[in-house]
Amino acid sequence: MTTTTGTKNSAAGRAQYRRPDASGRRAAAAPTSGPGGRVSVAVYAEDLILQTGMIHQLRVRPEIELLSEAEADRADVSLVVVDMVDDPTVQLLHRLQRNTSTRTGLVVGFFESGALQTMIECGVAAVLRRGEADQDRLVHLVKAMAKGEGVLPGDLLGKLLDHVSSLQRTVLDPRGLTLSTLTAREAEMIRLVSEGYDTAEIAQKTSYSERTVKNVLHEVATRLELRNRAHAVGYAMRHGLI
Repeated sequence: MTTTTGTKNSAAGRAQYRRPDASGRRAAAAPTSGPGGRVSVAVYAEDLILQTGMIHQLRVRPEIELLSEAEADRADVSLVVVDMVDDPTVQLLHRLQRNTSTRTGLVVGFFESGALQTMIECGVAAVLRRGEADQDRLVHLVKAMAKGEGVLPGDLLGKLLDHVSSLQRTVLDPRGLTLSTLTAREAEMIRLVSEGYDTAEIAQKTSYSERTVKNVLHEVATRLELRNRAHAVGYAMRHGLI
């Protein structure tokens, strides 16, 4: 199995991330039982205790395939487990962001409201507080991300929407910025994504088929060169499109 841990260097003020297994040794790939719809996961933790806890939660679930270090780049999902979103965490998130085939989720102990914009800019698709990270919630988060969905705690989603509203009122409206690169249908679907609705729910609310919703979101992502739904929400927010 594979994990990635970081050991904080307080003297240098930065974190270095390694990939030992749960016992702290360099690990070879663990045997797997084949694809069968399993979600491949690479875990990045800032210390051995966080790493071991995350591995313990996930290794027993048949839906999850934990990857070796050599295979980490092919993971469906990368889970970053930290105390808070500090500079070393941001550096790691930016590095993971370059792998466009892997979605990144954040399991965090303390999440400052100011970190919300940073999270979006780093392409984070889902957030879970460590205090709520039991086995079922972790597996739900991983599976949702593998399906292209985003996951946010309700209070963070509320803060995101308040931030969008404030941006529209204080920055865009006074400047008369109304030009949008999104059609009304695209903007509505992105807005629903930002509110946490999945594809089926968006289809129901907009009276389109799920296939149409997927096509519209894919068209937006392709046209604007967006990596995932969280990136699309961040783009729309920064440009005042929702």
